[in-house]
Amino acid sequence: MSKPIVAIRNVSKGYGDEVITWALREVNLCVNQGEFVAIVGASGSGKSTMLNLIGALDTPTHGVIEIDGSDTSQLDEPGLAALRGDVIGFVFQFHYLLSEFTIFENALMPLEIRKGGATRDDMDWIKHLFSRVGLEHRLGCRPTQLSGGQQQRAAIVRALANRPKLILADEPTGNLDSENGVLVFDLLTELNSQLGTSFVLVTHDDELAKRAQRIVSMIDGKIAADYEVAALEPEAAEVGRRA
Repeated sequence: MSKPIVAIRNVSKGYGDEVITWALREVNLCVNQGEFVAIVGASGSGKSTMLNLIGALDTPTHGVIEIDGSDTSQLDEPGLAALRGDVIGFVFQFHYLLSEFTIFENALMPLEIRKGGATRDDMDWIKHLFSRVGLEHRLGCRPTQLSGGQQQRAAIVRALANRPKLILADEPTGNLDSENGVLVFDLLTELNSQLGTSFVLVTHDDELAKRAQRIVSMIDGKIAADYEVAALEPEAAEVGRRA
């Protein structure tokens, strides 16, 4: 079996000095390459903290986090930046596209930052992604010329520009209406299936979460449940028959 893309071992995260507020408590989690995992839980349950730690945007108080085999505690800031740039792509609730640039230029920016520019192969890859999300004829548009759903799809292309192994998505449909939310979630699951990209997604929408391969439910900074969605279906059906 291949090594997990994410391995979290006995991780806790606390804030404060004299009085510590624990956002995460002794969390253990592994995500295998190619998995689509949804993290759910009430506000304050620790799900966004977990995503920030996985993305090397924050550091744990205790415990170990390995991303693609690298222990993040052993990396200096340039090493963490390289990990974020080469291995991880980020999709947020708000698209954070730069309005003064076209969506194609926005998608090229991760390559400009990491490599100093895009090759012809890189540009072909990005055009291919825009075609996959139905925006191949809007490359010259600026974000303000697109709908909310189109802007979020453009942000997903930007997240995939570096061909990351792992996409972290924090409430990616939270700023969209239900129809566009479903379309964006469809796109994420399709990219997971066809490209083999791993996804860890935080969502407040339980119905969308049920379409992931696996659900991790959090309560008060701890993992309360961790299960494969498909594995529950026969059991749920049996409960329905007994009711």
